[in-house]
Amino acid sequence: MRRVRGVAALTGALLVTTAVSGCFAEPSPLPTVRDFLVAWQNGNYSGAAKQTNGDRKAVAGALEALPGQLDLASLHLALGHVRKDGDDATAQFEVQIDLGDNGPPWDYGSQMRLHRSGGQWKVVWSPSIIHPKLGKGQRLAVVTETLPRAYIQDSKGRPLTKKTKVEIFGVLPGQLAKPEATLDRLSKITNLDKDRVLGRVRSAPPQEFLPLVTLQLPDQVEEAAQLLQVPGVQARTRYLQIAPTAAGDVVGKLGPATAVLLQQVGAPYQPGDTIGVSGLQVLDQRRLAGTPTVKVVAQGPSGSGSQVLYELPGAPRQPVSTTIDQRVQVAAEKALQGVHGAASLAVVHQATGEILAAANHGTNGKNLAFEAHYPPGMTFSMVTTQALLGYHQKVGAKVPCPSTYKVGDEVFHGKASSKATFSSNFVRNCPTAFASLYRSLTYQDLRTSASRFGIGVPWTLPLPSFPGSVPPSANAADQAAAMVGEGHIEVSPLSMALAVRAVYSGTWKPPSLLKDPSPPQPIQPRSLDSDSISALLPLLRASVKSGPGRAANLSGSPVSGVAATVPYGSGKTVSWFVGFRGSYAFALAVEGKVNAAAVAAKFLRGT
Repeated sequence: MRRVRGVAALTGALLVTTAVSGCFAEPSPLPTVRDFLVAWQNGNYSGAAKQTNGDRKAVAGALEALPGQLDLASLHLALGHVRKDGDDATAQFEVQIDLGDNGPPWDYGSQMRLHRSGGQWKVVWSPSIIHPKLGKGQRLAVVTETLPRAYIQDSKGRPLTKKTKVEIFGVLPGQLAKPEATLDRLSKITNLDKDRVLGRVRSAPPQEFLPLVTLQLPDQVEEAAQLLQVPGVQARTRYLQIAPTAAGDVVGKLGPATAVLLQQVGAPYQPGDTIGVSGLQVLDQRRLAGTPTVKVVAQGPSGSGSQVLYELPGAPRQPVSTTIDQRVQVAAEKALQGVHGAASLAVVHQATGEILAAANHGTNGKNLAFEAHYPPGMTFSMVTTQALLGYHQKVGAKVPCPSTYKVGDEVFHGKASSKATFSSNFVRNCPTAFASLYRSLTYQDLRTSASRFGIGVPWTLPLPSFPGSVPPSANAADQAAAMVGEGHIEVSPLSMALAVRAVYSGTWKPPSLLKDPSPPQPIQPRSLDSDSISALLPLLRASVKSGPGRAANLSGSPVSGVAATVPYGSGKTVSWFVGFRGSYAFALAVEGKVNAAAVAAKFLRGT
């Protein structure tokens, strides 16, 4: 919740719960005490100063400075015991200050002395009225202490980040000639909330460097150059372990706490903090960074004699443990290097469904391994086959593969083979053969089969992801297109990696990315029937041995899978390889016409 700041927040009725000692047949000090506290609380500082014997301008200035010195959200005062002794009196009162950011209020007791002269009571001014330990010439300030960020770890507990050069830009608050002008320019460059940054600068110790923006070099060198031109802004060079070593789209990045991001991560983070801006860094911001320790101190103008008046301890930081295997992740990223077009590769563990790698190349910062919406094309044939087997389709039965097959306005194309069988059509990726079988089952049966492979099942991950979609068909042409993974069917590489994993293990399992903290997964595993598994396993192996996926037919442990090139949209194409080997099930998608099986082979050689 964003806190309200400034004088406008300092309103509300004064709570009067007063016990009075002494005989008040003569003029009472109570009205003076009450008027002083009400004026102070309501931001009428000159009115409060009139009730004192001090220099009115100096008193009003001291009271007016308090909201800025603490960057407070609200101030509440409660009058307590008033004791009179002749021409002198003492009034006790309670102070409650809300420092904002959803923390508990700072409560303390204070008191003021009063003296009667010429029949009129006046508050004897002293800075100790603001706080009992505030001395003459001192001010209050807020010190925020943060610990180094905890690491995001791979499956073996090793950091997924490395040290990188950063420039930390900030200010010395007491040396800013024109704070508003400086922070106006800084905010325009960084998209920080100017008013909140200004509040933070005013409340910070004047003589201490206040970090406001951390930029990674050389990635943000242009923004760094702009900040160096802002009067009053200084830079400190540091080396921080925040740059991803692998799985950058999963790990995420750090950046300035803009207004938009602060709405996402919530209190107690403020403009000027460096927080997660993407990936797990922002998702687990509170866990990785903990929460800062906030102290209110009294200190002299030079920072001397600093004394802690109040401390709100922060929460400890904790690492985030993922299922990412760095060796597999690096192999996946290297395999995509040099590929023309956006490419993404998702790898899951055969036994568990844990995500071992999520690699992206040329995707403009998008995690397409999790989020892409592509038609699966003939990689969907394993789903279609499972559904057809339920209608007693025989894999050895003759099923012609014509050069074209038309359903309504939809025309399918294939390499003609009059002696083809169902199994050879699977191995050769014959769309016309599969499209011609659309009457052999109901569309709902196809959707049910897809759900057994987890496609369209609403599993969840901490990061945005797409489980695939098999929407209802509008007509026969839609149903025929669905048989070959086209039409309105969409999947992501991750959803297809999970689907092909189910063929190998016999059970589909939802994905997992985090070991600690381990989020709940409401979706339960789903079993495939043994007859389907027995039929699909040799078909997937044969597709790599002699079909379009032959470039992935490596020596050693056998590779099984299916490759496909699928047209979609307005002249677009996506090239797929979906398969498994050993402990890895994976799906690779490349935008454009690419030998995806060859890219898959490069990945497997690196594991």
